[in-house]
Amino acid sequence: MNDAATNRRVLVVGGGGYIGSHAAKALLRARFEPVVFDNFSRGHRRLARFGPVFEGDIHDRIRLDAVLRDTRPVGCLHFAAYAYVAESVESPELYYRNNVVGSLSLFDALLAAGVKAVVFSSSCAVYGQTDAAAITEATPQRPISPYGRSKLMVEQMLRDLHAAHGLRSVCLRYFNAAGADPDGEIGEMHNPEPHIIPRAIMAAVGAQEQFVVNGVDYPTPDGTAVRDYTHVTDLADAHVSALHRLCAGGGAEAFNLGIGRGYSVMEVLRSVERVTGGSIKRQAAPRREGDPATVVADPSLARSVLGFNPRFVALDDMVRTAWSWFRANGFRRD
Repeated sequence: MNDAATNRRVLVVGGGGYIGSHAAKALLRARFEPVVFDNFSRGHRRLARFGPVFEGDIHDRIRLDAVLRDTRPVGCLHFAAYAYVAESVESPELYYRNNVVGSLSLFDALLAAGVKAVVFSSSCAVYGQTDAAAITEATPQRPISPYGRSKLMVEQMLRDLHAAHGLRSVCLRYFNAAGADPDGEIGEMHNPEPHIIPRAIMAAVGAQEQFVVNGVDYPTPDGTAVRDYTHVTDLADAHVSALHRLCAGGGAEAFNLGIGRGYSVMEVLRSVERVTGGSIKRQAAPRREGDPATVVADPSLARSVLGFNPRFVALDDMVRTAWSWFRANGFRRD
């Protein structure tokens, strides 16, 4: 691996996406030079604003090899994945081709270029259904969607590549990413929008007629599903910490990233109403198949090893950053 003291370039694959763009900004704050590599099929050029940008696809080895040869990065942050659970059920081949085969192409290129540090954007979807009150890294991994299985396959791939070729990696298992850059420079731009907070904001301001609550009979205090929400800036900072760990050595590790407490769907809707001053019309609907009642992280390992200490833990604070981004941008497309 290149000497981190003299080479501060980091390849950010998928750096035009929601979390990838925030990670690129976090790298810049930490005095690395983010180098964005994205095909912009689902990312956005206007979010890729914190360093050099190369357009390309992870399946294109000629392009990957050329970018790696020209930039000689010290490591790679890998965000290039499709991430819609329902879409993965309808078109699993799309997810295995992009998320798994594409990752193998990327890792092959990194190894050929002598880059042996990868931070991988994984997901709590690798755990699937679980009765654990708080999910630890030791919780059995039984993903229930092709999306979750694709993430687990890449994690296993990284463990095997470390054993065989010394490719060091950190897999960061996000729970629910939320919010937007507090400076207002970047934020969430999905189409369709899968995340609860921006969808609730759209309902609060009349951009959509109502908010559909899938499941009001869960065994939770208010009957709606409970999830662990983590601010995107805190997730981005964790990638920088993971990169520092890999630059100092390391092996093949995985960490949960969450705040360690959950908020229900109804709590999120009330928070959005408080922050926006709007009113959300709710429509009750049946539970979605496979949705557990509660998904909350135990982030103690990330706290002790990576120094992960989220700054945004109050739900209203997370919503406030998303609301600021919405007001400034209206989730407009490129």
